[in-house]
Amino acid sequence: MSLLATSPLESIEAAVIWLLVGFSVITWGLALLKALQFGRLKRQDRKFQKLFWGASSLDGAAELVNAQPGAVSRVAQAGFGAIQVNENAQDLSQAINHQDRLERALRQQIQRERRSLESGLAVVASIGSTSPFIGLFGTVWGIMEALKGISAAGSASLETVAGPIGAALVATGVGIAVAVPAVLVYNYFLRRLKLNSADLDDFAHDFYSLAQKSAFKLIQLPGGKAAPQKVKEAS
Repeated sequence: MSLLATSPLESIEAAVIWLLVGFSVITWGLALLKALQFGRLKRQDRKFQKLFWGASSLDGAAELVNAQPGAVSRVAQAGFGAIQVNENAQDLSQAINHQDRLERALRQQIQRERRSLESGLAVVASIGSTSPFIGLFGTVWGIMEALKGISAAGSASLETVAGPIGAALVATGVGIAVAVPAVLVYNYFLRRLKLNSADLDDFAHDFYSLAQKSAFKLIQLPGGKAAPQKVKEAS
C-alpha cells in the first residue's frame, strides 16, 4: 500500500468529510421537520381563529377551545383558565386579581409556544457557523499529509503537488456546501418564528380586550361549562 492510503492523517481528513455529510443530513432532516411543524400550526391556528371569531360571545368561544389543537388554541386555553371563576369555590385562588393573572398566563404560554418552535434551530445555526471551520480543519490535515508525501517522494513537481493539495481542498468545499444551506434554513425559520410570535401577541392583545369587557371573569358552572352572560334589561 502507498503512504497516502495508510496514513492516519488521511483517515482524519476522511472522517471530517463524513462528519460534514452527517451535518448536512441533520440540516435537511430538521428543515423538513420544521416545515411540517410550521405548516401544521398554520393550518390549525387558521381554523381555530375562524371558529373563535365566529363565536357569538366569549363564553361561546370558551366551549371551542378544548376541542381544537394549535398554538393559538393553547394561548386561548391559558387565557380562559386565568379568568375562569367557580362560583361554588371558596379558596384563595378566586381572590387573585384576574387581570394580572391573565396577563401572566398569556405571556407564559406565548413563551412556551416560542420555545417549542425554536427547538432544533440552535442545532442548524451551530452547523451553519462551524461547518466551514471543520472543513478548513480537514484541509489543513490534508495539506500536512500531502506535504509529507511530497517530502517522502523527493520531488516538488507540479504533478506531485497539485493532486494531493487539490484533494485536501475538498474538505473546505464540503464545509462551505454544508454551511450555506444551514444558514439559509436557520434564517428562513427564524423569520417564520418571529411572524408566528407576532400573531400570538396580536391574538393575546385581542383576547385581553375581550376579557376586559367581561371584567376579566368567566363564570364556570359545576358541570364544566361556562355560564351564559346575563343581558341587562334596558331601563
